[in-house]
Amino acid sequence: YNTLTASKDGAVAEIYLGSQLIRTVPLDEGKDMTFSVEQRPAVVYHLHEDGSIEFEHSDCLDQVCVETGRIRVPGQSAACLPNQLILKIVPLGEDGYDENEVVI
Repeated sequence: YNTLTASKDGAVAEIYLGSQLIRTVPLDEGKDMTFSVEQRPAVVYHLHEDGSIEFEHSDCLDQVCVETGRIRVPGQSAACLPNQLILKIVPLGEDGYDENEVVI
């Protein structure tokens, strides 16, 4: 885990199901919570006090998403392809979805 810092303007985590943005999570430092999304309740995310976020648990077989670890810097992403979930970090106030981007 690298102790990289987010941009001074802040960042948010976006959670996509396929190409649809289903949740935006502010990466506020000082918050620590575990949550899932209604569409895939067996996939659990963890937001850490340092502003990083990760896939904590998934019901997928390969566990690549969980092994990716924490992300927090704009441009970083993690994915659980069996569940069609993508977690990406974007600068605060920017829409991370690019219509030319291929999203499974």
